[in-house]
Amino acid sequence: MTSLEYHHHFPLKSLNTFGIGAFAEQLAIVRSVEALHSVLLDNTLPISILGGGSNVLLTQDVPGLVLKNEITGIETVLENEHDVLVKVGGGVVWHELVLWAVGHGFGGIENLSLIPGTVGAAPIQNIGAYGVEWKDVFHSLDAIDLQTGRPLHFKLDECEFGYRDSIFKREWKGRAFIAEVYLKLHKKPVLNTSYGDIQRTLEEMGIERPSIKDVSEAVIRIRKSKLPDPVEIGNAGSFFKNPELEAADFQRFINKFQNAPNYPQPDGRVKVPAGWLIEQAGWKGQRFGDAGCHAKQALVLVNYGAAKGAEILDLARRIQDSVLEKFGIAIVPEVNVW
Repeated sequence: MTSLEYHHHFPLKSLNTFGIGAFAEQLAIVRSVEALHSVLLDNTLPISILGGGSNVLLTQDVPGLVLKNEITGIETVLENEHDVLVKVGGGVVWHELVLWAVGHGFGGIENLSLIPGTVGAAPIQNIGAYGVEWKDVFHSLDAIDLQTGRPLHFKLDECEFGYRDSIFKREWKGRAFIAEVYLKLHKKPVLNTSYGDIQRTLEEMGIERPSIKDVSEAVIRIRKSKLPDPVEIGNAGSFFKNPELEAADFQRFINKFQNAPNYPQPDGRVKVPAGWLIEQAGWKGQRFGDAGCHAKQALVLVNYGAAKGAEILDLARRIQDSVLEKFGIAIVPEVNVW
């Protein structure tokens, strides 16, 4: 397999989990930093970066050059009695990394099992699930500046991680090509089973003293029961972020909607599940042509077959307007719209 593939007018339907039938003007599949440099050397086109295509909604053909990150490799670079530092290629499938870590007995990311996408996209979103976030295990990353070609190195405090947010969604958006990441995993992990349905699922599995493998399998069970498989129904997982309300705004909200689920945050704000808001606004299970709001999880917008990205985007905007009108709360997409 060569370290670089170059294509013109390339169909992206198989490269995005919504299954949207759009085309890239040009596509370069990059499997090494050297290959990336060779692409950048003569390129004059605007650049977009594509990882696993699991967090993007294509609303049109993509002009310019799309870079597909397929840099692979997983290796332990430092190790002591308690921890390991693992270097991972940005093109590695995230869940394959989780399975690798679980198989080696390294804890820290088992709660993030089955999240779609690639390792290189994980820091952009600061992916998280079931009480764990990417930043909890992140050490540093190496990237390439697509404007200058120079190498970049980011440490934890330089990434400005927030809730589904990072510096790579702001100042470095579309500019930093994340080649490799370094994660600090644990040989003697403290398991986090208190969030969501993990503990109940472990009990249903008959497990009293869970291992990291047990927690991973419990999370996989939960995700499969709640979220549609993109192979069967096109989707990008959670389409919207859960809004975090300031204390005064939350008090006004909860006074009116007293049964609303809510989760106080360390900074004093309160998180309200966007899925609950969308469901209460009447959108769960609604379908318009091939664009719809999933019947089991209102937070997930789906493509039942031939929906266009613009149709799914229109549905998303109508849902936003409806939630704002009913609750006075603005919900914003977690998915990147191209």
